[in-house]
Parts: sequence; structure tokens; C-alpha cells
Amino acid sequence: MKSPLSRTFLLAALSLGAPSFAADPLAKASSAAPTTVPAVVVTASPIIDGNAVDLFGSYVTTVSADQVRDLNAVDLAAALRTTPGVSISRFNPVGSFGDIEGGAVFVRGMGSSRPGSEIKTYVDGIPFYMATWNHPLLDLLPINGMGKIDVYKGPQPQEFGNTFAAINLTPKAAGKAQGVSGDAQVAGGSFNTWVEQSDVLGRQGPVDWSFSQGYASSDGHRASADGRLVNFMGHVGYQLNDHWSVGVLALTAKNSASDPGDIGTHANQGNQYDTSGTLAAVTLAHEHDGLKGSLKVYDNHGEGIQNPGITSRFEMSGVRLREEAKVWRGGVLSLGLDVDRIVGTSPSLGFDSGAFTLTSPYVGLSQEVALAGGWTLTPSAGVRTYHHNQYGDENAPHAGAVLSNGKDLSFRANASKGVNFPGVDAKILAAFIPAIAGTFQNLSPEKMGHRELGATWKPGKDTTVDVAIFRDSVSNRYVFAFPPAVAAPTWTNLGSYEIDGGEVSVQQRLGGGVSLFAGLTRLSPSKSDLPYAPSASVTLGANWQSDGWSVNVDVQTQSGMTVLSQGRADGAANTSTVDGFTVANLRVGRHLPWLGQRGEAFVSIENLFDKDYSFRPGYPMAGRSFQFGVHASF
Repeated sequence: MKSPLSRTFLLAALSLGAPSFAADPLAKASSAAPTTVPAVVVTASPIIDGNAVDLFGSYVTTVSADQVRDLNAVDLAAALRTTPGVSISRFNPVGSFGDIEGGAVFVRGMGSSRPGSEIKTYVDGIPFYMATWNHPLLDLLPINGMGKIDVYKGPQPQEFGNTFAAINLTPKAAGKAQGVSGDAQVAGGSFNTWVEQSDVLGRQGPVDWSFSQGYASSDGHRASADGRLVNFMGHVGYQLNDHWSVGVLALTAKNSASDPGDIGTHANQGNQYDTSGTLAAVTLAHEHDGLKGSLKVYDNHGEGIQNPGITSRFEMSGVRLREEAKVWRGGVLSLGLDVDRIVGTSPSLGFDSGAFTLTSPYVGLSQEVALAGGWTLTPSAGVRTYHHNQYGDENAPHAGAVLSNGKDLSFRANASKGVNFPGVDAKILAAFIPAIAGTFQNLSPEKMGHRELGATWKPGKDTTVDVAIFRDSVSNRYVFAFPPAVAAPTWTNLGSYEIDGGEVSVQQRLGGGVSLFAGLTRLSPSKSDLPYAPSASVTLGANWQSDGWSVNVDVQTQSGMTVLSQGRADGAANTSTVDGFTVANLRVGRHLPWLGQRGEAFVSIENLFDKDYSFRPGYPMAGRSFQFGVHASF
């Protein structure tokens, strides 16, 4: 009897050799002479879709569905593992065990604190994370059905408040044309890994819709490295008139991941972490000449179940209001209001946080000024204010400037203040440390001073060079402390550190369907044991498409780094490290017209050269592994 892997390999091999005439069964019946149209090959950029700068001089990196496909990524960590400025952690091929070592994403050294985190995650601008412990859970964030993933590097109060960096996933949306389209993919391979994904987009009259679902499972590369992801997402929109529209978004995910344990001691082997969550949002949007905006109302809930361990549940609800107006020639006024209500509970601990609420209005103004020689200067400024029912008030101003010739060269400068409030995590931790019970309200938010300079140069229509240098100064970090550091056990704000860094990326399109990418990130934290902040990371990528074939290669080289979570205990040090590594991955696809315009059979090889590497000591990642799959579209 053939194994599932053998059957998948046979299916892929037969598909590669299948005749293409099946794509058009009526072709021979037509007596008209065919019209030959020159083929235009558009090869997606490897690694990232591109970088963008907004009116306020802030920097955003986008990974689109094309890059997710080319990386053969099944989750957020895999999709962002090669993005400049981003580092990841994981144990298993499928699924994130826990919230940090077993699966997490870090942006420019931010995001390693636990409980709590310096970064937050969003779906269509709606916050979605483990609110009880105030940090992301990657398995709640499916990437199938998403059109793009945006990484906001550094605090950007004009977009997202209460965080030092943000990751926003935007669902796919139906285009303007009437009709229905869809995609479906099945893949299987090493470690009994199976992935199935599908999505359907459509528009009929004033109604548009998108639905997606995904399933992934794996036994893992060693005992107890198994994981499973199951998710569904849907959106239905209605165009009320030429200017107004309404839409409903819903997402649900249910997942499980195991801990393979230390390979030498087997400590923690077989522990399990189950997660589930549901997001629901209603959006009312409008767009007029010189005025556009939206109102989003959301309600989310979810849970994380540790076995052995505790069960944690969260509820999040709130409002997102955005308005942008062209108030005069070259002037753009931005207004916003975020209201968030969070409740965290743990039946295992008999804990109920009560309501934690945060209200944060925002205003910003940018002005484009025409200069000589076609150059423009766009200065900007804004401020977000915060009002928290547990931790008091704070403000976050920002200012920026963009100088551009409108063609091939632009410069930018940005300074902003980041604010990161403690959450329910500071209250629930007293269940484990009774001595600090009742002291969480002593805390105030963490702060970051962010300064960044950058430039974008396009020496030709097929070349883009982006450069960024930055300094992040973190202060007021919230920790729990004991005498003699303080008079009595308490939560308090202590400590500060800085991160100096830079990023360079080059995107290059060549003839013959070839597209290249190279990226370099340097990080230099003043805190020598800051986790997941490698001093140097290099990413190389190459895509090639021709005559129905596609080849995608990515290579990541990363220096050694400190790992494990950055604890909230005052004076806690991180001593665990992992060595640097170089890992290459390959994906080869063959277009199959009879499976639709995007139909193909493909093979993906991860860790092509079978290198040893890990994101935690004693937790080796998989060696060379394979996946074979088929993709169909209509």
C-alpha cells in the first residue's frame, strides 16, 4: 500500500506531464484563425512586495499573498521569517506552542517581553491577540485568505496606538469586476504534513463577498512536534450608493500544538497548547471627493488551554473611527478614535479581571509644499492621547517630513513617541505571586522614543533601493520588584535600553522573468541580553518564471542571538543563546492550464542543504523536508 507521501508525489509527477490541450476543449472546433498575443511575464518580487512611506514619514513593509505562496508559508512566522527587520521563533513545522519560544514574531528587537509584549497584531485594523496575557498568539492569525501582511516598524500613532510595532493582516477582497473567482490547494509531504486551503471571491451587483478556509496538520520532525491549524473567514459587503458601503467580517480559528521537549532531557515533552478564537466586525465606510473614512465596531473572544497548566480566556470589544480630509491645497487632516474594552478570565485560577478600557483619540496634519525643480516637501505632525481606566493618561506626539522629486528619489525623517500600557496581565500575575497582589495600579505605560531617517532610490524602472537607520529608546518598562530594590514587593516601572539599527533592501527585476531581492538588517541593543535581536540578518531571494515554469529561492543568514522571553522580574537576565545559521529553501512549480489560470503542480524543499539550526537550545529544527502539491483556480 502506498503512503500518502507517495500518492502525493505520484499526483504531482502526473500533473507535470499532463497535456495542456484539455484547457480548451472547443479549440479544435473553431475554424477561425487564432490571434497570437505576446505573453507578458510578470514575476512577483521575492521575499517582500515592497516598502512604503506614508504622509507622516513612517515606514511599512508589505508581504503579499504572492510572497506567501512563493515561501510556501502556512503560518505568520513562516510568512515573515525572511522580512528585513523581523525575526521569529518556533518549535514545530505546523502550529505555535505557547506564545514565544514555540512560535512568535519580533520586530526590530521588540516583542519578547512576557507577560505582555511590545508589539500587537491586527486583522483588517481590528486588534486580535491573547488579551488576558497581553501578547500575540500566532495561531489565531491565519494567513490563507489574506491579501497582504503589513509590518509597521516602530511606533506609528497615526495608525495604531498602544504598541511599539504592529502587524496587520488584510483579507482578500473582490475586485470591481462582476463575477466569481476562487483558488484551492492541497499539499502533503515530510512528517505526514498535510495542508489544504481554499478561497472564493465574488461580486454581483452591489454585493461582494469573500470566503476562505484552511487546514494544516503535521506529526512533526520528532516526537511530540505535532500541530494542527483549522480556520474559516468570511466577508460580505454591500455598496449602499456611490459613496457609502457596509461590510461584515468574521473569522474563527481552532488550533493545537505540542511541545517536543528538550532533545537531551526530554523536559516538557508532550505538553500541549490549544487555542481558539473568533473575531467579528462591522464596517461602515464612505469615500467622497476630498473626504474618506470608516467606522468599525468589533467583538472578539478566545482562549488558550495549557495542558498541563491553566486555561485563559479573553473578550475584546470596541470601536475604530478614521477620517481623512483634504482641507486645502496640499493639506491633509487625519482624525481618529480608538475605544477598546478588555476582560480576561481564568476558570483555573478563579480569576476575572473586570473591564479594562482604553480610549485614544488622534489628530494629525500633513502639508505638501512645492519646491523648485519638481521637488516637494511634506512636513507633518500629530498626537494621540490615551485615557486608561486602570493606568491613567498619556500622550504620544509624532512629527515627520518627506522630501521627494516625485520620480526616483525621496528622503524621509520621522520622530514618534510609542506608548505601551500594561494590561490584564499585570493583574492576573498576582495569582502566581501573591506578594504583588493589588499593586498593578501603581504602573504607568512603557514608553519609546523613536527616531528614523530613510531614503528610497529608483535608479531605473526595475530597481528599488530602500535605506533606513533608526534609534529606539525604551523607558519605564513595567516589572515586579522585591526588596532591597523597592521597599515592599510591588509592580513598578524600572529600567531603560536603546536599540540602534539599520535596514537596506534592494529589489531588482531582470529580463527573462527574473526578479531578485537582497536585504540586510543590523541591530545593536544597549541591553546585551535582549532576546531575538540578532546583530546581523541577511536575506536573499530570487524568482524566475518562463514557459510555464516557476522557481523561487530564498536564503536567510542570521547571526547568533539571545533567546527565550524577557521576563518581567526586575533584574532578570537572559543567558540562553543559539548559534547563527544559514538556511535555504526552494519551490518549483509547473503551470497546468487545465487547472485554471493559476493552476500548477509544485514541489517545495525547506532547509535545502539540511543545515542544523534552532531557535531554542535543545530544540533542533527540521532538516531537509519536502512538500508536493497541486493548486487550482477558476
